[in-house]
Amino acid sequence: MSAAQTQTPATQTNDVPAPSKWREAWMRVATGNAIIVVLAVFIAVVVGSIMIAATNKEVQEAAGYFFSRPMDTIAAAWEAVTGAYAALFRGSIYNYNADTFAKGIRPLTETLKFATPLIAAGLGVGLAFRAGLFNIGGQGQMLMAAAAGGYVATQLDMPFPLHLIAAIIAGMTAAALWAGIAGFLKARTGAHEVITTIMLNHIAFYLLAWMLATQGLLQADGSNNPKTAPMPESAQLPQLLGPQYKLHAGFLLALAAVAFTWWLLERSSLGFRFRAVGENPDAARVAGINVGRMYFVVMLIAGALVGIAGISQILGTEVSGFGGAIDAGIGFDAITVALLGRSSPLGILAAGLLFGAFKTGGFTMQSSQGIPIEIVLVVQSLIVLFIAAPPLVRAMFGLPQPGRKPRNTARTAKRAQKRAEKKEVSA
Repeated sequence: MSAAQTQTPATQTNDVPAPSKWREAWMRVATGNAIIVVLAVFIAVVVGSIMIAATNKEVQEAAGYFFSRPMDTIAAAWEAVTGAYAALFRGSIYNYNADTFAKGIRPLTETLKFATPLIAAGLGVGLAFRAGLFNIGGQGQMLMAAAAGGYVATQLDMPFPLHLIAAIIAGMTAAALWAGIAGFLKARTGAHEVITTIMLNHIAFYLLAWMLATQGLLQADGSNNPKTAPMPESAQLPQLLGPQYKLHAGFLLALAAVAFTWWLLERSSLGFRFRAVGENPDAARVAGINVGRMYFVVMLIAGALVGIAGISQILGTEVSGFGGAIDAGIGFDAITVALLGRSSPLGILAAGLLFGAFKTGGFTMQSSQGIPIEIVLVVQSLIVLFIAAPPLVRAMFGLPQPGRKPRNTARTAKRAQKRAEKKEVSA
């Protein structure tokens, strides 16, 4: 029997050329998650550009005689889109039309201010995601943090910085305990955390409304309005760049929370147990991990992180007093930020900055270009839509699906197998 006849199927494919290092690098990028995020943002911006052009009056007028002078429509659309995104840049990063550099960077400070609670709340939602839990209770946790922190700030008299520290700790503790209720119910009774956290949102909302309408709790003395008194200076987060900017030390708290969450997930044994439970709770239980305890602990920590968002709002942004709408939808926007950031601390940081820029620049787009603010919201929603459907994005751009061999590699292997079969027959 010849050597060709003794070849095994495993050795018959040795003629397939090994992929180059550049191709291997490209495959890692093409099958990764980061490119999905980038392409999702790109698609959303393209769709937003189409909507901007379609709602522009000049474009609509030029479209009336498109077939006679098509370049007028194209020029008007280009001007509308570029003007809109230029306004977005001026309103969120740097206003190059400003007289001084100090005025020019004010939009960037506003972006960081708006991003602060989104980053903190996104971390709380993302951490729960990594443990296999859906923390939909960011709103309620923020409200409880605002209630506890606001009570300590307005009802207690302490020197700075003890007053500020006490208010921060009170707010984070209240939010942690509020989220811990859902974690405890999940661990003890198996109650689904989506239902419990949504119900806790409603309870927190009406509980805060009652506290704001009650003298001696949160309502300002001598007032009938459901609003607190202004936060005393001893409990306010310091301004980072002076009184001419609204950026406060809450941004530093958010950065510290990012560093802590990264260390917790990537370097601590507790974070390893969180990730193990999130990947496969049954396997984690077999490995000796108390899954119920992990559910409870992760919700406590997640709630404390969301509490930073509530504290930064009342002690940094709304220092003149706050009402029942203090969360401003941040608790639900945090879900979007966590999804966009793939529940990674650094990804959530980037996503929070992006959405902060959208929010800040959207006001400039509306005021200077007359573009509806709803278009910015549509862009944000489309980003989440495409991130939630990676196969769709990959199909749109012809990217390989993870776990599947590229078509040309499969064809090369098939041709090599046919050549080997021919050699075997001829031998």
